[in-house]
Amino acid sequence: MNLDAFEVTGGAPLSGELHPQGAKNEALQVICTVLLSPEKITISNIPAIRDVILLIDLLRGLGVKVEQPAPDTCVFQADEVNIDYLYTEEYYQTASRIRGSVTLLGPLLARFGKALLPKPGGDKIGRRRLDTHLLGLETLGAQFEYDPDRSLYRIQAPVLRGTYLLMDEISVTGTANVVMAAVLAQGITTIYNAACEPYVQQLCRMLERMGARIEGIGSNLLRIEGVSGLRGAEHRLLPDMIEVGSFIGLAAMTQSEITIRNAYIPELGIIPRVFERMGIAMEFRGDDIFIPAQKEYEIQSFIDGSILTVYDAPWPGFTPDLMSIVLVTAIQAKGSVLVHQKMFESRLFFVDKLIDMGAQIILCDPHRATVIGLNRRFPLRGIQMTSPDIRAGVALLIAALSAKGKSVIYNINQIDRGYQFIDERLRAIGADIRRI
Repeated sequence: MNLDAFEVTGGAPLSGELHPQGAKNEALQVICTVLLSPEKITISNIPAIRDVILLIDLLRGLGVKVEQPAPDTCVFQADEVNIDYLYTEEYYQTASRIRGSVTLLGPLLARFGKALLPKPGGDKIGRRRLDTHLLGLETLGAQFEYDPDRSLYRIQAPVLRGTYLLMDEISVTGTANVVMAAVLAQGITTIYNAACEPYVQQLCRMLERMGARIEGIGSNLLRIEGVSGLRGAEHRLLPDMIEVGSFIGLAAMTQSEITIRNAYIPELGIIPRVFERMGIAMEFRGDDIFIPAQKEYEIQSFIDGSILTVYDAPWPGFTPDLMSIVLVTAIQAKGSVLVHQKMFESRLFFVDKLIDMGAQIILCDPHRATVIGLNRRFPLRGIQMTSPDIRAGVALLIAALSAKGKSVIYNINQIDRGYQFIDERLRAIGADIRRI
């Protein structure tokens, strides 16, 4: 366990502006596209978070040239790639620490015909199988073997050929991997049941600027005509919609007046609507979201009067990465909500810490929790706790900022994996938070 911790004294309202960082999940995909072309590729609005930094380190190890003309901008050039780096202990150790390393598979296979991948790390939120990635690449002509002793996947593809591909699950990174492989495959690839999250749409638009031919962007049916090579391009990452949702929840829980700047509202899908159903008032001012300080917010029920259920679903449904935030926001709401986390079976196990803080939550099973809102009749109390994953970590941080007294959150490297300089940014709007 990482011993770094946040010490938080909560209970005071915050006030000011927050600027969302670049989207973590998009960054982990589009940064891998640099391996598809020998030309220079410029990516801006890159978040300075642990997972992204480690992925760029992996590219450097592979021989990709990386310049940094601005703090959030990198210029990559993969004209002299050292594929032997895949067989080093350094690559094995770094790639096994992050989940994002899985999206190296498609580009490596497409351009170099082989790839190695240790079982990737990431959040401990339940099973996250790689079958969708591997079966998709296999359909394009790759062959893989798994070494159980080293937890290592070895994959080869002397040639990739376009084909019809029905994805066995709607996987965002699985779709990204297959798309990146298909753009350089021979012939036409049709991907049905593709993920259509903004991250995948952004990846496809970037690949188009590099010279790829992709039809159906934004739908679950993609048609890709393979090309012989790709050129350089420039790309700017979207603001992180998970941060935007986290800040909306933070404002409500701490009774704060907060403006979220440049939120790129058209790409947020139903995220604002779900938080409005939780009773949170917000105003859209151009591309900014203004959240007024609210003494109370009331959870809406369904039209027939039954209890509101919030559940995750593939895009354009509600993203699973915000389920932890919805759950924590409901604690001080008026009314009740059933939170149904369908995709991951261990993501709700952090609620025991919230119950220790005084929240009224019934954990029905690994996937469902009912939150009975306190409507601020009782403040949460500060406790010592440990962050199990990125999103639960931020949910606990929001709870701590709203609680009375002092909280200590351990294992905050999990939070650092997804949120850049979060303590500094929250201090700037009045939060009493320090790194210990």
